[in-house]
Amino acid sequence: MKNLPLYLKILIGMVVGIVLGIAAVNFGFTGVVMDWVKPLGDIFMRLLKFIAIPLVTVSLIKGVANIGTIQTLSSMGLKTVLLFVFTTVTAIVIGLALAHFISPGEMVSAESVSSMQQTYGASISAKADLSQALAHGSPLQPIVDIFPENAFAALANNGVMLQVIFISIIFGISILLVGRERCKPFMDFIESLDAIIMKIVELVMAYSPIGVLALIAGMIVVSAGDVSLLSALGMYGLTVILGLAIMILVVYPLLIKLFTKIPLSDFFKGMMPVQLLAFSTSSSAATLPVTMESAIKRLGVSEKTASFVLPVGVTINMEGTACYQAIAALFIAQVLGIELSWLQMLVIVGTTTLSSIGTPGVPGGSVVILVMVLGSVGIPAEGLALIMGIDRPLDMLRTVVNVTGDTTVAALIDKK
Repeated sequence: MKNLPLYLKILIGMVVGIVLGIAAVNFGFTGVVMDWVKPLGDIFMRLLKFIAIPLVTVSLIKGVANIGTIQTLSSMGLKTVLLFVFTTVTAIVIGLALAHFISPGEMVSAESVSSMQQTYGASISAKADLSQALAHGSPLQPIVDIFPENAFAALANNGVMLQVIFISIIFGISILLVGRERCKPFMDFIESLDAIIMKIVELVMAYSPIGVLALIAGMIVVSAGDVSLLSALGMYGLTVILGLAIMILVVYPLLIKLFTKIPLSDFFKGMMPVQLLAFSTSSSAATLPVTMESAIKRLGVSEKTASFVLPVGVTINMEGTACYQAIAALFIAQVLGIELSWLQMLVIVGTTTLSSIGTPGVPGGSVVILVMVLGSVGIPAEGLALIMGIDRPLDMLRTVVNVTGDTTVAALIDKK
């Protein structure tokens, strides 16, 4: 068991949790599961929420500050960031559209939805209050809410992710303006803190098989053993795969065809070794050397462009992750019977776009960030238990999209 990869342990934990939950319903020991097993899942959720704000804050400050200089940011950097934002928003919109059209979460029976609403009633009630406030407030209120009145209060609240992101980005830009030399002691601290936080994420994810087992067992008990949850989960996985396939087979080829002179056959041949390595490692950073070699030698991207755009892309460009987060957020809302307003959809687009910049390339990083995306629109984060069991294979596919997006943007920048 020790030698098994983490994703297999999580999958085993999910299967055991499903079996335990169904057995508890059929043999009458649901109280034991709710009193002695589910609390272990609650601990896991608390750990995810505990690490979320430090992870986003440090990753974003480091990512913006490492762009180089304001001059770099304002020329090639600005074009790069704008293209990354465009492709990321495109991925999110595709994800939301697919999740809305396919509606995998609506496959869950009405009885299960009702049970879950009772269990997570407090969180859902908070969501309803948020929705009502958004509907009756100023159209510009979501923008006003991005700017915090108190930095420390914002950094202590998982529910105001956009404020946390604003603070982190303004810190990063200010470091560029002041100059890396004068900020070297602070950046050394940030680098050290980043390494510590990555290790904490690793430790939290080591506990994830137990956490997933406990959460999914509790959720099965709450839904009275309804297997429609499992059917919805399978359809969710297919929805994510479809969204990622559209990015790989439609969006990126269309951009290459319209704005570069690279033949599509050459593009796909050049990307094949990069995509295979990304799929096997689930790490954009580990794939970077091969990505740069393929971009320069196989696709004809200049070394100057590749050496800037691709490392920046590894840091701030997570289109596959963004598409997945959008689908996951809507799926969990559907399972819990939560109807999101169009303003909340816009909040998901904005939050997911900005948070994808702060998503680190480590196992479990995107799950931690998703906790904050869900919190920004009042969706109970406990729904994560449904999707974590199949997260690893989807993570492998997300990484393929991420590295393909990095290379696409590099090709577009080089041909401008």
